[in-house]
Amino acid sequence: MAKASTAPPVEHGLQRQLGLRDLVLAQVLCVVGSSWVGVAAGLGRAQALTWIAAMLLFYFPMAAVVIGLNRIMPLEGGLYVWAHRAFGGLGGFLTAWNLWVYGIAVTAAILYAIPTELAYLIGPRAAWLPESHLASLAIVGCIVAAITAAAVRGLEWGKWIHNTGGAAMITVFVGLILLPAWAFWRHRLGHQGINHGMDLALALPPRNLRSMALFGQMLVGALSGLEYIAIFAGESRQPARNIARSVWIASPIICLMFILGTGSVVAFATPEHIDFIAPIPQTMRIALGDSGVGNLIAMTAILLVQLRLLGASSFLFTGATRLPMAVGWDGLLPEWFTRLHPRWRTPVNSILCIGGLVMLLIVLASVGVHAQEAFQVLSNASMTHYELMYMAMFAIPMVGAAALRKSLPAWLKWVSLAGFCASLFSLLTSVFPFVDVVNPIGYAAKIAGAVVVSNIAAVVFYKLRN
Repeated sequence: MAKASTAPPVEHGLQRQLGLRDLVLAQVLCVVGSSWVGVAAGLGRAQALTWIAAMLLFYFPMAAVVIGLNRIMPLEGGLYVWAHRAFGGLGGFLTAWNLWVYGIAVTAAILYAIPTELAYLIGPRAAWLPESHLASLAIVGCIVAAITAAAVRGLEWGKWIHNTGGAAMITVFVGLILLPAWAFWRHRLGHQGINHGMDLALALPPRNLRSMALFGQMLVGALSGLEYIAIFAGESRQPARNIARSVWIASPIICLMFILGTGSVVAFATPEHIDFIAPIPQTMRIALGDSGVGNLIAMTAILLVQLRLLGASSFLFTGATRLPMAVGWDGLLPEWFTRLHPRWRTPVNSILCIGGLVMLLIVLASVGVHAQEAFQVLSNASMTHYELMYMAMFAIPMVGAAALRKSLPAWLKWVSLAGFCASLFSLLTSVFPFVDVVNPIGYAAKIAGAVVVSNIAAVVFYKLRN
């Protein structure tokens, strides 16, 4: 194990396209989701204290572990490589499997949100769009085809899609954070008052299952993603140095965006009427209205959110296509997944396969349920796999191979314990719905069943393969 963990990276002919600027914008793009300010706003004035607790318990341990592991193993495949070196073939394969399933499911969830965002962009006359399965699937299908084609072309083009999405998200959050001040100046905040949302009071959340579920989703769901960029270590310039620097630069930006952005949502929307799919467009419409200059500003902001959704889906999709390639290099998947395009050096077979799986998952998730429930099923099903993956990542400094643990600082073991417990708590609360669903028991069964069945399938496949 000692030799394995310090071996020089093997070059597979990948093109190193990502610099520090690309990595920083990708961190913001991947971590800051537009829906999480709505989830946190469901806690009302307790959102600031809850964000701070989530950052201390999960975000900072995640950042420390990612920096530490990437420093000694800056290799294409990221967390899969770390887990493979720490736990062997089966442990690495299951970690890659859960991260891969997450990448596919969360891409589907992000794409599923686009028709709802478009409805806010167009206005009240398009309110029917999210609940029209035919129209929604047509829109999403075209986008899946486009990001599949971009992934085949490679990061030379893809990074500009990702950079545009990251820059658009930062711009939207700046506007969102300034909304209460603008509304106060224009006397449009209404009966709630400016202090209702933006005093950032450290109030305690209600003691009930819904608050626990919201906090659990904020831990891993909202604040996760720093490790995802490590999947592209073999396509990054100076990955050991630049990936760590991207974490240091992006982290304060990300934390401020979440806390101040949620404060703006709370200022305009009551917790029981928040749209969990599209809280930012909803807030923009409430604050700016549906006519005049306010309407144009709201449409511009919502359009920028669309660019972020496209960038994030492209980034997550591209990362998911790299995992089968990296696993295939170790012989744990068929060589078919490792074949690179002769010109653009991208895993074209893996890309086409995952494009089909994303579309299939969107179709299956939307059968027989409303848009908000379908979105939450996709989101939570992806989160359960992600939470298991994070538990594996935090376990590396604690119980991974001895030679690997010796190369990490001793204090990282205790930091990892906090992250492991936070991930476990998030996993246990993920089956509780915080939106109205058709059948709560069926909802929980979908979430729990998805992670159990998929991991059993992974173990069976691994055993048959080996």
